[in-house]
Amino acid sequence: MGPAGVAARGAVLLLFYLVALVSAALGAVWVFAVGATLAIAGEFALARWSAPTMTLLEKVGLGRVYRQLARDAASILLVVAALRLTAGELVTVLLLPVAVWVVAVFAGALNRMIDRRNPASALVRNIDLGPLRAAPRPPEWAAGVAGERLAVVNMLLVPAAVLAAAWDSVTPMLAGGAATVLSAALAGGVVALTWLRGRGMGKSPLLPAVQHWMESYRPEVALYFAGPAKDVYQANMWLAPTEALERRAVVLMRSREAFHELADTRLPVICVPAGVDFMNLDLTSVRAALYAANVGANIHMLREPGTKHVFVGHGDSDKQASVNPYSKVYDEVWVAGLAGRERYARAGVGVLDADIVEIGRPQLAGVHTFGSESIDRPFTVLYAPTWEGWLDDDPYHTSLTAMGERIIRGLLAARPSVRVIYKPHPLTGTRSKETKAVHERVVELIRAAGGDTEATSLDGPGHRVVTGRVPALFDCFNQTDMLISDISSVVSDFVQSQRPYVVANPSGLPEDEFRRNFPTSRGAYLLSADCGELEKIVAVTRAGDDPMTEARRDLKVYLLGPDEPNSMERFRQEIGRLCG
Repeated sequence: MGPAGVAARGAVLLLFYLVALVSAALGAVWVFAVGATLAIAGEFALARWSAPTMTLLEKVGLGRVYRQLARDAASILLVVAALRLTAGELVTVLLLPVAVWVVAVFAGALNRMIDRRNPASALVRNIDLGPLRAAPRPPEWAAGVAGERLAVVNMLLVPAAVLAAAWDSVTPMLAGGAATVLSAALAGGVVALTWLRGRGMGKSPLLPAVQHWMESYRPEVALYFAGPAKDVYQANMWLAPTEALERRAVVLMRSREAFHELADTRLPVICVPAGVDFMNLDLTSVRAALYAANVGANIHMLREPGTKHVFVGHGDSDKQASVNPYSKVYDEVWVAGLAGRERYARAGVGVLDADIVEIGRPQLAGVHTFGSESIDRPFTVLYAPTWEGWLDDDPYHTSLTAMGERIIRGLLAARPSVRVIYKPHPLTGTRSKETKAVHERVVELIRAAGGDTEATSLDGPGHRVVTGRVPALFDCFNQTDMLISDISSVVSDFVQSQRPYVVANPSGLPEDEFRRNFPTSRGAYLLSADCGELEKIVAVTRAGDDPMTEARRDLKVYLLGPDEPNSMERFRQEIGRLCG
């Protein structure tokens, strides 16, 4: 496992190729058969189960092309070493695999020319662009193998060479080589014909069609997201509130991968990856642009002079990221409540108080408040730690690394038993290998306790590990009697439910100092690194004897604003002000 395992798997694969080459040169037929077969099997296995190994081989200059050439050379060497070939037979044996490579190279070049002729300059969802006369594209199977991948058909030379050497006849090798050439010619011919059919068709009509749609639809509000696919949850949380605005709105995106990961929505969605293409779009009808994340490519939208640019973020929390100095570039910064306003004032990052607007959290309309639902389920504890962040010396980014296993073990050992829902942050383990390892051990603990470790539903009494987009975090809130989390927006949002919650204090700050530094913890129970308080906290909250009820009630107004008017109405009013 880890880097050593990645390197070891790559070394073993290369060893198989070396065995095949040496045994072929010596005419050792069956040793070659074993080595070459293991090399082919290793290629498929590593491509499926160990992508880092393939990446490492590319980095050290032993990529797929060189490995394929080595395999082809070994097959030819075996035949040359084992048989007495005439000059004509030798030339033919050499030319057949070479012909496959020639076809592969030209097919790859033509396929790239087709892509440039008709680039996928935009992707759309929920938009009818009408009939588009685009240049033809080859079938997916042909486009997928065009280029170096096409030369994989030469692996047929391995059994052909073994049979030729075993039977002392060049015929199997010639037959195998002819089969590879015909296979390559089929795929290459399809690509070549597609290229010929598309000559003279001009540029792609896709972007002009998108611009024509924008001119007719004239969106007033744009939800803009330029982040990568792993961060698309930040845009997802604003889809429903934007839909509910009852105004002409559009989602503008910049990453193809994020576009495909975006949650279901009724809003029209446009993804234009290239900066030049995006800046050529006419966006003059957009009066309010909403930004869910601070990323560099926001500049391509911020340059629109007639638009009011608003940072809405992806959750208020006491973490430093919630008061990023980048926020100065926006016309306004919208926060949930007074806590967000005071957070910027304390940070002193240059955001003017006059530019801050309190709108509440319109996403929380579906979160049930305590006592508003009929509860027919086991007592449930949600453990939702945040991710490890970018700072190694900040213990308050995640409790998972230092406390996660103790928290889960304590919950699983509770008597009477409790139901555990574990929903880590989507980025958990992406930066820290230690955090990733702890996450995997936590999942294993829940699996050993009979839990569903790939849950897509919260129905039923068992433990759950929720790592996908569904069930959503707010769905988990509605199934929860008590939350355990970190200093993050999860806590701020959970306060809407008015249920008990616990905040991890891994470095053991004194309680007064902790609550002063992190105002979102003022209605929380605090949990130290040894988790010694966990059993008592579970018992108190289960019994309903909850001394933090009043503190949570006051904190809700401070964090999320007043109940009237509700946050969705405030969101509509502020959008109306900008669009008016």
